[in-house]
Amino acid sequence: MPINYLRRLTSPARTELSNRHLGRSLAFVAGAINAGGFLAVGQYTSHMSGIVSALADDLVLGQAILLVTGASALLAFIAGAATSAVMINWGRRRQTHSEYAMPLMLEAVLLLCFGILGSNLEGHRLLFVPATVALLCYVMGLQNAMITKISRAEIRTTHVTGLVTDIGIEIGKMCYWTMAPRMPGEHLTDDQIQPAYRKLLLLSSLLLMFFLGGVIGAMGFKAVGFLATIPLAASLFLLALVPLIDDLVRN
Repeated sequence: MPINYLRRLTSPARTELSNRHLGRSLAFVAGAINAGGFLAVGQYTSHMSGIVSALADDLVLGQAILLVTGASALLAFIAGAATSAVMINWGRRRQTHSEYAMPLMLEAVLLLCFGILGSNLEGHRLLFVPATVALLCYVMGLQNAMITKISRAEIRTTHVTGLVTDIGIEIGKMCYWTMAPRMPGEHLTDDQIQPAYRKLLLLSSLLLMFFLGGVIGAMGFKAVGFLATIPLAASLFLLALVPLIDDLVRN
């Protein structure tokens, strides 16, 4: 049943399968937000490496406005991650069904507001661009902290540097166990190569979903502007809805 499937995706009781499916869905959303956000404000908002590097450049070059904007983006990402942690721990202490769904619902609401109001505020570029960057960084921090906690730091969805690094590591493991000379009496077993193969498939699928999300997000923003975020908000709303209803019914 679709309702049971949606319930399992964000249920406190985790399985490897539900983590994989949720991770792929959120990687697609993150890729779409990141690519669409770049077309909106000319800046990627999902990875902090570039923002911190830009902070150093702006400080040295004396670009005060850009420095403040970058610092705001970094703090917004941290605030989003902190908000997610607060929500999850609050729900966990009260044994709710929606401890992981609440951050997704907040993300959906923020994206919906961004999509509806963005086109009306775009003319006020001086304030709109920094506020938009901060909002999208907050959303990315919110999502990344949630999937990090839900998967015990095994899955990331908002940036791909770690994914690409881990893909290289798993390829190296497989090559080593397949090609390395065997020690006397040693035999290659499935336990040595299968975990690396399964993790490689997961990481590759996350990378692919992030890329596909970026393509769809860029095409959507190019076609309909800020309204392209509304389907993304709707998908997050759908992911979060069933556990929240379960809590309302229980109370």
